[in-house]
Amino acid sequence: MKKYILAFTFSICAMGLYAQTLNVAEIEVGDTFEIGRPDAAQYQHIDFPKPNLIIKRGGLANYKRVEGNKVTVTSVKEKKDGTLLVKLKKADGSRFFGSHWQVAANVKEAMASGELRKI
Repeated sequence: MKKYILAFTFSICAMGLYAQTLNVAEIEVGDTFEIGRPDAAQYQHIDFPKPNLIIKRGGLANYKRVEGNKVTVTSVKEKKDGTLLVKLKKADGSRFFGSHWQVAANVKEAMASGELRKI
């Protein structure tokens, strides 16, 4: 029983340290991030539109060109379950894929996976 209590205590402490390293509580409107390379084949925590929607609106569905773009936070919203959602707009004022002005992202998960990096 002591092993389980010790493991539970360790996991709670580890989660607290993990949350402190991300500094997501300090994210405000106007902060600048850089879009990084996704761990998987596609972006999982940045809500980019599907290719068919990009093409319908006259854009080019090339997700590789998004990597390295600088983006600015336009709104911050915390949901009831604790996830922090932000709306991102390109810092240079152009559109994502030539068709979308802004995209949404789960900041905690995106920063942890390397899809977003704070500048």
